[in-house]
Amino acid sequence: MRTALVYHEEMTAARLLWDDPECEIERPERLTAAVERLQQGGLEQRCLQLAAREASEAELGLVHSPEYVSLMRGTQALSTEELQALSGQYDAVYFHPSTFHCARLAAGAALQLVDAVLTGTAHNGLALVRPPGHHSQRAAANGFCVFNNVAIAARYAQKRHGVHRILIVDWDVHHGQGIQYIFEDDPSVLYFSWHRYEHGRFWPYLRESDADAVGLGPGRGFTVNLPWNQVGMGNADYMAAFLHVLLPVAFEALSCLSPPGPVHSLTLSWCSSQQALTRQLGIPRGRCRPLPSASPTSRSCCKCWPAAGSVLCWSALESIQSVRAAQAPHWTSLWQQERRPSPVSPGGPKCKAAEAQTSAVLSSLLDRLHLCATPPVRTAIALTAPAAAMVLPPDILRQEESAPREETQAWARLHEALTQDTAFTALGKVLHLLNGILDGQVSSGIATTPAAASTLEVVLRQGLSHGAQRVFCVALGQLDRPPDLANDGRTLWLNIRGKEAAALSTLHVSVPLSGTTGGFLSCILALVLPLAYGFQPDLVLVALGPAHGLQDPQAALLAALLRGPAGGRVLVLVEQESTCQLVGVLARVLHGDPPPSLGPFSVASPDDVQALVHLRGQLEAQWEMLQVAAPSGVP
Repeated sequence: MRTALVYHEEMTAARLLWDDPECEIERPERLTAAVERLQQGGLEQRCLQLAAREASEAELGLVHSPEYVSLMRGTQALSTEELQALSGQYDAVYFHPSTFHCARLAAGAALQLVDAVLTGTAHNGLALVRPPGHHSQRAAANGFCVFNNVAIAARYAQKRHGVHRILIVDWDVHHGQGIQYIFEDDPSVLYFSWHRYEHGRFWPYLRESDADAVGLGPGRGFTVNLPWNQVGMGNADYMAAFLHVLLPVAFEALSCLSPPGPVHSLTLSWCSSQQALTRQLGIPRGRCRPLPSASPTSRSCCKCWPAAGSVLCWSALESIQSVRAAQAPHWTSLWQQERRPSPVSPGGPKCKAAEAQTSAVLSSLLDRLHLCATPPVRTAIALTAPAAAMVLPPDILRQEESAPREETQAWARLHEALTQDTAFTALGKVLHLLNGILDGQVSSGIATTPAAASTLEVVLRQGLSHGAQRVFCVALGQLDRPPDLANDGRTLWLNIRGKEAAALSTLHVSVPLSGTTGGFLSCILALVLPLAYGFQPDLVLVALGPAHGLQDPQAALLAALLRGPAGGRVLVLVEQESTCQLVGVLARVLHGDPPPSLGPFSVASPDDVQALVHLRGQLEAQWEMLQVAAPSGVP
């Protein structure tokens, strides 16, 4: 299961044949530069490389009218003057005798990628294409786009592979109005776009690019526009949008759409795919660094925290608030979390005024992505007892080694329970695994133990003493925070399945475990991940203690989502009474497999909603990533 890369050098053939300042930025170098960057980073050769094919005219007809396809076919025989005249009939478009061939290759590349992923030839992939597609409409070229590659790929996935539910994530400086028009009344396709809008003063200057354009008829709620009204949005702004808009809607949509049957999600994007590709290319042996850090905010409780991302921009919060309000009537997960914004002093941070250069978007994104030193082992498991029945991918390491006996004895003295034979043996294996993660030899791991509470404390203390600057500990079940743990800002402790929702301190939070799918997802997306990305740990510990209450798919999703904040460095401790099936599922998701389905979506209970809203209200002042609305009183 590899990452596919689809490309064809003949897509560079089309070029502008006359002077046109508006169109001159769309040139072959936009594509060749991306290919060169992948080659320079050693990424191209690590992919399953596929040559693009031409899409057939029947495949183009899945989205475009026969008359429009025929018109584009005819451009192959036009003179330069005729091409220029035809180009003038459209907005920001130029044609070349090779345009029809290039555009068919671009659409065909997307279809070939769909085939590779949905037949199991590849785990995921990236199509590098030119011309682009997301502005193109049923019978009109627009914004350098001739055929709508993503829309064609989505329809092809439905017709050819029987996919029922498709998520399109469009990450571009411009709104992809072509995709929106094509699917705006179709509830089988969820379209999400974040784009520069500036209250309608940025191209394509459309009212329907705003947050209140939510779709038509049965498709209402399946168009989600997040318009940025100021330039210079940072990592924290995009992450907040991801956590508080995209993920809640996507999880709910993909859980409850009809008709019943196989559930597939096909996420298509051009720029974000570069980031996804880089991350996924590390699946066999690597991991990525966390998002770049900025200076701590003025609310820092110590010099170690928080060190994550840029400060949230008030304009970004206004945009997030507006899209959540527009979408709340259509999505339970959004309206349940609504609360009034809290007041704030007008001296808060403002948006950066730096102007984004459109032509440098791809290069800038790749500049911020750096692979860490590649660990020899991606995922390792350390079991207390053999589990011959557990089926795992062959490259997951079954670790049998232990830490030196003297080191294990020194740590075991903290708790009498750890001196018992089985617990002592398990502790030695856990310490060896932890040291491997901290030393960069292992990316992530799972260990079983008969004494989860005691082992968790040892692992936490060893992690902090062995070089981890910040550790995020997620404890599930009957596991309490060590009472004498230093309050130095280096540990964030979150207990799920606590007796009540409580912020015992800025860095010690307790929340009950919801019994519904909606409640569980709300807890993870609206609390756990914002805290994790706000804290930006370099190690995540997940402990499933006695009576943890999580179903296997829930535990798998939690572990999978927590890979991001720490760049993949996750250690999961599992109480020995848990099943081999749970350990196997956890190992596979940490290794890169998708987590199993949570099943049908069920609405969070009023008590769960109230507890989560109350807890977020207590923490918002210290954790900006929890905010979903612009504070009142900001000019």
